[in-house]
Amino acid sequence: MKLYTRTGDSGQTSLIGGRVRKDDVRVEAYGTIDELNCFVGQAAAEADKQEELAEMAGWLIDIQQELFDCGSDLAYAVEGAPLKIGAEPAVRLEGWIDRYTAEAPEITRFILPGGSSVSALLHVCRTVCRRAERRVVTLAAEHAINAEVQTYLNRLSDFFFAAARVANAKLGVPDTEYVRSAEVFRKPKK
Repeated sequence: MKLYTRTGDSGQTSLIGGRVRKDDVRVEAYGTIDELNCFVGQAAAEADKQEELAEMAGWLIDIQQELFDCGSDLAYAVEGAPLKIGAEPAVRLEGWIDRYTAEAPEITRFILPGGSSVSALLHVCRTVCRRAERRVVTLAAEHAINAEVQTYLNRLSDFFFAAARVANAKLGVPDTEYVRSAEVFRKPKK
C-alpha cells in the first residue's frame, strides 16, 4: 500500500460523502481531534513509565480509541451514517473525574500547567481538547453532527485537568499555583 495518493495535491480531501477543501470546517474539527489524539498518546507513553500511573495510562489509551471514533463520526458528510460515539463514554468520564478530584489535594487557587512531565502533557491535552471542542462547535453551527462528540470533548477537557492534578499528587509533585491568584475555589458550605 502506498502512503501517498496525490489526490490531495490541489488542496482537496475526501470525506465520507464527498470532497472538500483541506481547510473546510469539518476537516479542521476532526483534524484537531487527531492532533489531540497524538498528544494523548504522548501522555499515555509518559504515564506508562510511572508505576503509580499505570491505570491512567490504560485509560488514556481507551480515550485514544474514542477520539478516533469522534473523528470518524465527524468525517461523515452525509446524514444517516452509522455513529460510533454515544452518551456512555462521557458518563464514564464523569466517574473518572469524580474519582480523580477526590484523590487530588484541595484546590484553592488557579494552578499553572506543570509539575511533573505527565501533568504538563495532560494540560497540553486539556488545551488542545478545548480547541477541538471550539472547532466542533463551529462545525455544528453549519452542519448536523453527532452531538455526543461535542459533549464528550467538553467532559474530556475536564478529565485532563483532573488527571493532571492527580498525576502530580501520585508522583509527589505539588501543583504550581498561580501566585497572583486570590483564593477563588472554596469548599462548599454545608
